[in-house]
Amino acid sequence: MRHRVKGRKLGRTTAHRKATLRNLSTALFTHERITTTLMKAKELRPFAEKLITVSRQDTLHARRNVARDIRDKAALKKLFETLGPRYAERPGGYTRLYHLGHRPGDAADMAMIELVGAAEPAEAKAAADEDKSESAAESGGDKQS
Repeated sequence: MRHRVKGRKLGRTTAHRKATLRNLSTALFTHERITTTLMKAKELRPFAEKLITVSRQDTLHARRNVARDIRDKAALKKLFETLGPRYAERPGGYTRLYHLGHRPGDAADMAMIELVGAAEPAEAKAAADEDKSESAAESGGDKQS
């Protein structure tokens, strides 16, 4: 019986599993949205949310605790300067999980995990397109004059 047994082994040794979760969380904090297998995403969620909770208070002790798992300086800086303040008033639930179906090669369940409040790709693309069209209209208007 599996009473009170937490976590998934993900077919890895303990050190490999920790490294996988650290790398996935670094990628999540850097890009705010990643695609991985469903089981890895389900394991990543509590790991990443605990790091975000610690990063809400920007103290030296908190930075050192998070730096044990997040070795990338840019991701660590973003976590404490951008993401921590973003979720300062939110009582948990910093990530969202989307099921994407099956991977073509091996039929593994795929999922997208994202940080709540991350810019939608369609919205970001639309904003970029608007900026490009405005700059093109301005430069095009100057050439015609």
